Amino acid sequence: MNAADPALRDALRIAAHAAADAAAPETLARFRCGVAVDDKGGTDARPGFDPVTEGDRAAEAAMRSALAGLRPQDAILGEEEGRSPGTSGLEWVLDPIDGTRGFIAGTPVWGTLVAVCPEGGRPCYGIVDQPWTGERFAGGWGEAALRRQGVERSLRTRKVRALSEATVLTTFPEVGTKAEGAAFARVAERCRLTRYGLDCYAYALVACGTADLVIEAGLARYDIAAPMALVEAAGGIVTAWDGGPAQHGGRVVAAGCRAVHDAVLELLAGAGGPG
Repeated sequence: MNAADPALRDALRIAAHAAADAAAPETLARFRCGVAVDDKGGTDARPGFDPVTEGDRAAEAAMRSALAGLRPQDAILGEEEGRSPGTSGLEWVLDPIDGTRGFIAGTPVWGTLVAVCPEGGRPCYGIVDQPWTGERFAGGWGEAALRRQGVERSLRTRKVRALSEATVLTTFPEVGTKAEGAAFARVAERCRLTRYGLDCYAYALVACGTADLVIEAGLARYDIAAPMALVEAAGGIVTAWDGGPAQHGGRVVAAGCRAVHDAVLELLAGAGGPG
């Protein structure tokens, strides 16, 4: 991919928004409607109840159909249908409902995730869409924006001087293993404010500059690709807990500024296992 080609960038933006547009009717028709739930059974990284709904499946099918019409040469990786090969060297990474537990519970902090990447590489453009609140966060190539009710505004992360001024977010209070939970607690006790249960919406708040940190473990590629593109485009930093690349998931920290990011990595050290 020629990242400097403005025509290609425009085509990818159009396709990304088309995929998010296609998902919205499928998710909204089933939100707060008592949708049926199946249990996928969890994973080693995230054991226990792992829900999927008809909304997840229908939304991903609609997203794939939209991309097939606009970008049939690209590969697709989706949470529900796995990977479809392509020939262009580009890959779409889709999560039709990130935060299915929240979706089932009726909380409005789930989202639809769309990202485009060189195959297996870092995301270059991503969307975090929350159709119930009418918010679409999008970012790539050094620019990030929020569109709501027909109005678009640019986004930049917040630059705080110390952890004592920071707000940290995560999805599960236990975070992951006991060691990972203890590492998160070391960060949280030094921050000004800690909030839970926000899934992908947490990364959007870092991009907005209203929160400073997201710390999670047990993520898949489709969980992090779009949020990573958004936060980085807004001026933030997204890495693994050991400072390495985060685009394949695992244990991830997203920070609004370098000073806070570096301080967090020191506190997360010693959690054990791969970064």
